[in-house]
Amino acid sequence: MRRSPARTTARSTAGTTAPTAAERVRSILTTATSLTVVSEGVRTEVCRLGGEEALGHFHLHAPSDGAHVTTGPRVPVRLELTDVAPTPVRDRLRARVTLTGLLPGPYDPDSPKSACLEFGQAVLEDDGGRVFVTLKELQDAEPDPVAANEADLLTHLVDGHGELVPLLLRLVRPLRDRGVLRALPVGIDRYGLTLRIEYPDSHRDARLPFRTAVRHLDHIGAQLNSLLTEARRLAHPGRLLA
Repeated sequence: MRRSPARTTARSTAGTTAPTAAERVRSILTTATSLTVVSEGVRTEVCRLGGEEALGHFHLHAPSDGAHVTTGPRVPVRLELTDVAPTPVRDRLRARVTLTGLLPGPYDPDSPKSACLEFGQAVLEDDGGRVFVTLKELQDAEPDPVAANEADLLTHLVDGHGELVPLLLRLVRPLRDRGVLRALPVGIDRYGLTLRIEYPDSHRDARLPFRTAVRHLDHIGAQLNSLLTEARRLAHPGRLLA
């Protein structure tokens, strides 16, 4: 299905309303359940073990970091990760992350130790295009307190409180409700909730920013309730077609 190129922001706040590319990359590296390692022409699928984040399998360092200097030949490596929506929306692939660098020797998928990876570049690709993220930006990015629990939060909202999603559509301006098939949450982070609005032959995303960024997971309920309270105050813009 074709996605509309427009992305709607329902309302604005005084601060940041969406994560930076570096924050998104860090969240994906933290929550990915698997990654693909490409080195010396071999693709290896690596699954997360024991709840360890993807980069627990690798640790990054800058090329100028003298503590990790090696005199032997270095081996190029590419890490590929995907960010997939946990809800049953169209086009569930939200983003791809590609991280390249050099290893001090051949990649050993059976090694119990974290591999030392000299950072080359990190690239985030999504519907908005391609963004390069530096190692410093990645290291400075603050971990999103919602990322590790995003899937549980969204599936609970859909399965346990599905009647609230149409209510949230009142916050989407403008809502082109003619021909709308359904709307589902496709993402949530410290800055807000994203709805995916599906039409017969396309879909678009609408961003619902929180009033303030979430600093702790325990605060997410209050921010969602704030969105719902605001939605109830608005006149219903029209009937969502079944």
